[in-house]
Amino acid sequence: MISVHYSEGSRMLRFKILGLAVVLVTVILSCQPEWVKKAPKYDYSGMDKYTIEAHKEVEEFLYKAVTGQYTFRFPKTVRIDSLLLDREAEYMEIHLNKSASFIPLREDNLRAIYAALREEMDDYEDWHITIWSLGVPLRELIPNYFRGDPSRYDRSRLPVKRERPLPLVRRLDQPEFNSGLYGNNIALWHSHGWYYNVNRKRWEWQRPRLFQTVEDLLPLSFVVPYLVPMLENAGANVFLPRERDWQIHEVVVDNDSFPQEYGRYKEQWIGEDVFNTKAAGPGFAVGQPPYGRGDNPFLQGTFRAMRSDTLSGAAIEWIPNIPEEGRYAVYVSFYADSNNVDDAHYTVYHQGGKSRFLVNQQIGGSTWVYLGTFLFKKGTHPDSGRVELTNQSAKSGLQITADAVRFGGGMGNIQRDGYTSGRPRYHEGSKYYLQYAGFPDSLIFELDDEEDDYKDDYRGRPEWVNYLVGAPFGPNKNRQAKGLGIPIDVSLAFHTDAGIAHTDTSIGTLVIYSIEDAETLRVFPDGVSRLANRDFADILQTQIVDDIRAAYDPEWTRRALREDQYSEAFRPNVPAALLELLSHQNFQDMKFAQDPGFRFLVARAIYKSMLRFIAHRYDRNFTVQPLPVTHFSAVFDTSGDIRLSWQAQEDPLEPGAEPQAYKVYIQQNDNDFDTGRLVKGNTFVFRDWQPEVMYSFKVTALNDGGESFPSEVLSVCKKADDAPVVCIVNAFDRVSAPQIVETEGWHGFMNMLDNGVADGYDVSFVGEQYAFSDSVLYKSNDFPGHGASFADYETTIIPGNTHNFPLIHGWAIKEAGYSFVSCSDEAVEDSLIDLKDYHFVDLILGEEKATPSLRKIPGREAVRFRAFSKTMQHRLTQYLSEGGNLFLSGAYIATDLMQGTFSDEEDRMFAENVLKVKWDANYGSRKGYVFSVQDSFLARNDIFRFNTGYDPNIYTVEAPDAINPANGAEMLLRYRENRYGAGIGYRGAYGLVLLGFPFETVLKEADRVKLMKAVLNYLKN
Repeated sequence: MISVHYSEGSRMLRFKILGLAVVLVTVILSCQPEWVKKAPKYDYSGMDKYTIEAHKEVEEFLYKAVTGQYTFRFPKTVRIDSLLLDREAEYMEIHLNKSASFIPLREDNLRAIYAALREEMDDYEDWHITIWSLGVPLRELIPNYFRGDPSRYDRSRLPVKRERPLPLVRRLDQPEFNSGLYGNNIALWHSHGWYYNVNRKRWEWQRPRLFQTVEDLLPLSFVVPYLVPMLENAGANVFLPRERDWQIHEVVVDNDSFPQEYGRYKEQWIGEDVFNTKAAGPGFAVGQPPYGRGDNPFLQGTFRAMRSDTLSGAAIEWIPNIPEEGRYAVYVSFYADSNNVDDAHYTVYHQGGKSRFLVNQQIGGSTWVYLGTFLFKKGTHPDSGRVELTNQSAKSGLQITADAVRFGGGMGNIQRDGYTSGRPRYHEGSKYYLQYAGFPDSLIFELDDEEDDYKDDYRGRPEWVNYLVGAPFGPNKNRQAKGLGIPIDVSLAFHTDAGIAHTDTSIGTLVIYSIEDAETLRVFPDGVSRLANRDFADILQTQIVDDIRAAYDPEWTRRALREDQYSEAFRPNVPAALLELLSHQNFQDMKFAQDPGFRFLVARAIYKSMLRFIAHRYDRNFTVQPLPVTHFSAVFDTSGDIRLSWQAQEDPLEPGAEPQAYKVYIQQNDNDFDTGRLVKGNTFVFRDWQPEVMYSFKVTALNDGGESFPSEVLSVCKKADDAPVVCIVNAFDRVSAPQIVETEGWHGFMNMLDNGVADGYDVSFVGEQYAFSDSVLYKSNDFPGHGASFADYETTIIPGNTHNFPLIHGWAIKEAGYSFVSCSDEAVEDSLIDLKDYHFVDLILGEEKATPSLRKIPGREAVRFRAFSKTMQHRLTQYLSEGGNLFLSGAYIATDLMQGTFSDEEDRMFAENVLKVKWDANYGSRKGYVFSVQDSFLARNDIFRFNTGYDPNIYTVEAPDAINPANGAEMLLRYRENRYGAGIGYRGAYGLVLLGFPFETVLKEADRVKLMKAVLNYLKN
């Protein structure tokens, strides 16, 4: 089809060629360039000879641009949509199809594009030529952030200046990070979720189980443990349309609940009663769950109100009856009103003390508002288990409202066809969470009468964003809906994609955005250009790909920067993007996705992209928050006080992410950590300690941009008597994907060889992979082909390296009658801690072992997490040569030194001559039962067990070492099932006890104490 357009008052001729490009589907078998076997065909009829000539020259330019003959490269789907020529004015517009916009555009590559075009079209040297795509010149597709000169910014895509409300939630124990994201609001979600398939009459995942996870859970493992804390540590308020808390228990305390079997609701005041018993408007009531279609618990009850005062004279308390000790998210709710205070004082009392918050009750009402996650003991404990709201405010005479408080994520309570999902709420899709959270169904997650939960779910998430903001940015069905009044700065849908590469390369990262809304308008409701979406999408994709290429894979694929009308891209009335990070169907991508270090890196890249985008839009400086500290130690100083020291960790990707201060958090015994204390230098002396109390410490780094993730946890205890001091050295740093197995036509993860090690806890594991052959093809989500995995673990949270094992070891040492200190292995290796200062050393090796690095960066180490570096071998040899006493335990001590792929003769000599051990087998026990063979160590009838199966509190040991004594050592322990060696001892020039399994995995505390006593007595004697 050819359309000819003449502009009024000129001789301008426009030829528009539509639908003429031939899509090539044949496989190129020759040595011709990969993208084409023959050039695209165009219909030249109706063009004059000048246009045909120009058209063919542009075709030749595109051919070279697609086949890699320039420094830039266009996608192979790029085509000419139309040419506009004015020979008299020497003016030409080249309109390319959408594919031309798929590449990131910068001022330098745009110059290269025009230079190459002019070289190809030398007959038009003096012409003014512009290349267009998406209806704008290519120059307009350069994000403002990447334009060097502010005078070249497109002001139409910058935000309209308007007064912003105070943040919905302010944490009083956190500084205002003015170079971070303080005062900003981010809407974010992690993929799909467990949903009800109306046609199949069953609850199911929206995607298949592949490579031991499912897309409905995999992005969660990036978002909740990493990305959300990074954003919140920068000062942002983060909103999610899915449950964020993994706690399966839930307690709701509400003024409408009687009898209050789940907790107590209390009102108290001094003097005049400030409560208003006639508060207008609906509130929350539990009602009669499970809830059916149309039920909204936030319309079923009432709320309470009290008058504010500058001095606190009244308070409301919510005291839960906690069903099981653990960590619980705390959500408050209230009725929002313009007459409310913007600084309602909430205090959460928990096992670590109390945490204080200010909540802006003028916005964000009639839903669950997240405050934080805290440790609570089982039962009712008002001193360490309650939420309190006072009537104190900077302004008196205003209103403070109060409704239900929720503790814990809980189980799904929305029913479909008469039954609920039977899953934890964090598994479920957003449709069900939003119903429980009080959002209006007809505006957000049930946009029509069609019962299709799948469609409701993906349409509901972006409309939820609009409702958070409210008029005039409200849901597209009614943009004037009041909503919650929260000015969302950016929205991100985090997904993974399908696709198989059939090569050893990644499918890589795709980002989708839209420059049109639901009504095909190119502006937001306030008139700001939706090209802001392009800006955010480009910054996001650039940051992710650059960081992955720098830290993991230089060849990581940057897919299209794609403009398209996906619901999560075009529906939000705020800047938004849809991220397809990688392919969950492609094994080369999933090798990275299963690595916790990769998850941290990607989450940090997303956080940085949001920081850059938001700071640039609002014309303010930004600073990237630091990385966690390293070389941490907690020891007694010469005066007997506890001295902490650490070092800052440099970020090679962000040189400016340097700490300016630190925060020390302290925990006593089995309580939780306190809210921290600020420290300027990299040392802290704790003088308020008491004997017999076990103290644990963690440290974060701070700068103007935010707070880092915490360090590992170290513990210290001083006995009341003059007991010897044990130095615990934590050398268990490893976090990794499961065992990768790759042979011709056979790829996957094999947990029977190595489960890998989760960073903290993993919620994305669904079950072991069972389909390893590349030739097994996808048939359905129930039979998804290569990578197919079982479902037997998908409601199970998998413990991994929780980075606090000195606490477990220390408790046993304390109970055995000894004092102890602790430090990281880096502090020992770099001579910051001298082991000769201690009569006993307890070296924690856990599941540390040499692990092939996924990082393909030249100059980077090919292996990580060796059980013993050469430096550590030297330090231990020195220590023992001077009569030291060493206790070490771990699953791979002998295997890593004597049988490891990366071990050498020096490692083997260290094992035999210093550690006095010989390797026997690396899968020593399946059941984990151990017994003593030396009465002088433990009585022979003493049997204990370490964890080789699943336990919610400690990681699994799938491959404990079977060992034998060498060079004068003796056998102390054996595995019951096969009599293989489990522990050896040596008492000669020095003392040594070595276990082939990690001490911290012994399941019973009493057994750990008994074993630790035996070890220390053996070494002492």
